[in-house]
Amino acid sequence: MALADLATPMAVRVAATLGLAERAGDGATAAQLAAETGTSAPALGRLLDHLVTVGVFEQDGDRYRPTALGQQIRDFLPLLDMNRAGGRSDLAFVELLHTVTTGGSAYKHRYGRDFWDDLDVNADLRRSFDAQMAWRFTSQLPQVAERFDWSRFPRIVDLGGGDGNLLTAILLAHPSVRGEVLDYGDSAAAAQARFVAAGVADRAGAISGSFFDPLPPGADAYVLCDILHDWDDDSVSKILTACHHTSGTVIVIEAVRGLGSGTAMDLSMLMCFGGRERTIDQLAALAADCGLQLRATTTVAHDRTALEFAPV
Repeated sequence: MALADLATPMAVRVAATLGLAERAGDGATAAQLAAETGTSAPALGRLLDHLVTVGVFEQDGDRYRPTALGQQIRDFLPLLDMNRAGGRSDLAFVELLHTVTTGGSAYKHRYGRDFWDDLDVNADLRRSFDAQMAWRFTSQLPQVAERFDWSRFPRIVDLGGGDGNLLTAILLAHPSVRGEVLDYGDSAAAAQARFVAAGVADRAGAISGSFFDPLPPGADAYVLCDILHDWDDDSVSKILTACHHTSGTVIVIEAVRGLGSGTAMDLSMLMCFGGRERTIDQLAALAADCGLQLRATTTVAHDRTALEFAPV
């Protein structure tokens, strides 16, 4: 039951969603926190009591404050806050039986539309997803920019590049490189703003669009960073075929299976997107069917590998 109990993980996620660690500060009563969050004081008190039991909060009289462990809730808000894309998608795990039974998306079964459609109709959710991707990758951006020789590619297109954090890091590390981000409207606008703020707008641009559509021609390299694991094999083949038609080099950056990614993330990709975590051999085989040959692999961060493909 220690493996199956839901009380503690849900209590932590509710605390994150309500911002209890920030609101409690050096100490606050359940009544004070309930008034700030618009919740039931008796129920919130019982939630806090359980968080005390598991070491996330501590109690002094009638006042509660987060422990050192509880302070970490703030660090993982993108994945814990149930109103953000990460926390919302994790809740779909309660529909995992549907996925295992039918092979269909647990996320769509729970919310009535798939993850990407959910982002399309909810701008706040899309912004939270872009922020989550940036948060997950922030510490690795300098490594990816510096450990791979991007200077070989005068023009780069970052497919599904979100708010442009990766491309910005690459351009800052390689002054001779130019590039564009391709993503949906709000994300493309956020990327353009980031380029201006970083002082690279003269070498960077943003294109509103999808990597399932014909891609901008003429780039030397097309980057797919943390993209392919979101999709099933048929969709990945469509993406890679579109890349093949450009005749450019294709750089896939992933936490590949066995080198940075494992079974838990594989299940998460399955239930949320119908995607999967793949090995280098599996990615190479999919690419080969699309006319792309694996030329090299480079470790660019402790759990990220860059796979370089070229048209056959």
